[in-house]
Amino acid sequence: MGRGRVELKRIENKINRQVTFAKRRNGLLKKAYELSVLCDAEVALIIFSSRGKLYEFCSTSNMVKMLERYQNCTYGSMEIDRSTNNAEETSYKEYMKLKAKYESLQQYQRKVSGEDLESLSLKELEQLERQLDSTLKQIRSIRTQSMLDQLSELQAKERMWLEANKDLQNKQLEEAYAENQAGPSWAAAENYCSYEQQHQQQQHSQSYQDFFQPLDCNDNSHVGYNRIGSAQLTASTSGQNMNGVIPGWML
Repeated sequence: MGRGRVELKRIENKINRQVTFAKRRNGLLKKAYELSVLCDAEVALIIFSSRGKLYEFCSTSNMVKMLERYQNCTYGSMEIDRSTNNAEETSYKEYMKLKAKYESLQQYQRKVSGEDLESLSLKELEQLERQLDSTLKQIRSIRTQSMLDQLSELQAKERMWLEANKDLQNKQLEEAYAENQAGPSWAAAENYCSYEQQHQQQQHSQSYQDFFQPLDCNDNSHVGYNRIGSAQLTASTSGQNMNGVIPGWML
């Protein structure tokens, strides 16, 4: 049967731990040597035991040069990337500051909402109460100013509508007055026309009267003619003109 899988954890038995360390150390040193020979690689191995004892292997003749090379390769690239790391570090610091500020604001919001007040002292509670009173006064002041602004706006709209209504009433009154003025003028024109017609009729009747007045002649020349005096003729003519009768010869 093959070996089972060994669980990777610290060996509690001190003797077994030392035996395992010696075996694995020798095997690791052997594998490092084989790797350097088979693959032509430069290998450096450093091992410190639990008691602080050093065990090392170097494929070259000088371990110090190998360590210097390692340092140049590792920390030199770190120096090149330091500017990028500085920018990342600055961003990380800003992130941490913003995160702390966010957490502080969340904590303050919970306190304002009445949560997590048990950890506050009496002085901190009094300070929080003053802050809330100041905030409440400011909110009331802003609300009052907003209501006053709305009231002023409504009053301005009311005045505008009243002026518009007044203008409309004045316009209606002007139109009614114009209609009333136009009515009597037409009646006066009609009366004037009727008066002109009556006057023309009277003139026409007078012209007929003047045309048909009887002539002065002897009684012997006209038989059956009734002679009428001038006063009687005038009275008769005026009476007939009033009745619309044209005067003529009286037989």
